[in-house]
Amino acid sequence: MQTFQKIATPILAILIFVILWEALVWVNGWPDFVMASPSDLPAAYRRFWPLFISGGWETLWRTVLGLLLAVIVGTAIGMIMGFSRIARDALYPLLVGFNAVPKATLVPVLALLFVGQHNFNTVMMAFLISFFPIAVSVGIGLSTLEPEYRDILRSLGASRFTIFRKIALPKTLPEFFGALKVSVTLAFIGTNLVEIISPHGRGLGALFLSGQTNSNYPLMFAVLIALAVLGILLYYAVVALERIFAGWAERPQQ
Repeated sequence: MQTFQKIATPILAILIFVILWEALVWVNGWPDFVMASPSDLPAAYRRFWPLFISGGWETLWRTVLGLLLAVIVGTAIGMIMGFSRIARDALYPLLVGFNAVPKATLVPVLALLFVGQHNFNTVMMAFLISFFPIAVSVGIGLSTLEPEYRDILRSLGASRFTIFRKIALPKTLPEFFGALKVSVTLAFIGTNLVEIISPHGRGLGALFLSGQTNSNYPLMFAVLIALAVLGILLYYAVVALERIFAGWAERPQQ
């Protein structure tokens, strides 16, 4: 029963959202160049399905690769900040300052630095926009580690690696996966920034730009829904990994 509820609840919420969206367009009498309704989208998917397949794959693999880089680099920076107070005081202002910079302004910078490397630029933007939450969560998780546990293991002769594996890593996992869920959506934003702004863009972002250029508004909304679906799928992939590696941290709800 609980499993059915977990599946049925989000599906029902999506159906309600679609119905309200359709009703909003119908009540206001908006044409599709003002706001496309859900009933306008199937035609766009049928007409452009090869572009949705190829563009969706382009967007997905570059987003996933950028996210993997964010996990590796963000975890490494978080570990450095978590184990060193000096490093934490030095790196936090730099990370906060960099995260405050609008990432759209970095697209032309990357394009000039790596001319013609569209895939690399797209992956880099997905990485740059998504590593900050991971680095901060890992750093906070490790810096708040109870010193009593560490002292007990040291008194028993445990090495630093053993302390990290037995105490620090399990404690950090819930924060890590919480940040990873945020980074998933941010990575998609980074990917689509480059795909839309770059003159050589590919993927769903370029398909969205094509719809805008040709005033094909149902296509634009269809792309937005496709991006939302990819984001949801990747989010639940992270949820599945969280249940495997940090399921013990989930508290049963009454």
